[in-house]
Amino acid sequence: MKIGDSVSVIDDQLKGKIISVQGKKVTIEDEHGFPYEYDASELVVQQAEIYNEVKTIRKEESSKPISKKHDKKPLVLDLHFEHLVKNPSDYDSFERLFRQKEKLLTTIEFCRKNNLKKLEIIHGIGDGVLQKMVHDVLESQTNLEFQNKEILHHQSGTVLVFFR
Repeated sequence: MKIGDSVSVIDDQLKGKIISVQGKKVTIEDEHGFPYEYDASELVVQQAEIYNEVKTIRKEESSKPISKKHDKKPLVLDLHFEHLVKNPSDYDSFERLFRQKEKLLTTIEFCRKNNLKKLEIIHGIGDGVLQKMVHDVLESQTNLEFQNKEILHHQSGTVLVFFR
């Protein structure tokens, strides 16, 4: 140990530079300029260059695989009647609404059985009968949340459902 060496105290959280050496007594000055006197056996010289030869290995972080069931895109259910049956003109308004409700309930059940997390329901804007039916069905279900923005309630033709 010589004057100017950086040292650390073995049994204390203190480090500094050696400012004087008198036999086995060494005086160090900490980063704030305070002097401390220690026995030479209580100090360790800091040698940063001993770490220069140590090779470090950088490992790539593996990305966690995402199952297709939990894909970011939700399952989309379009309740426009022309997408549900071949001849929409063969049905009256009550039968149409009944078929749409039936399709909605089977799709919700499908999502639950297959552990899907999101469902996007397209009901359109229209006069609000289908929209009201969709919201009534969703409110009657358990373990799901749906996006019902009051401001855009009548302007949006879709509802986003999250399954818990």
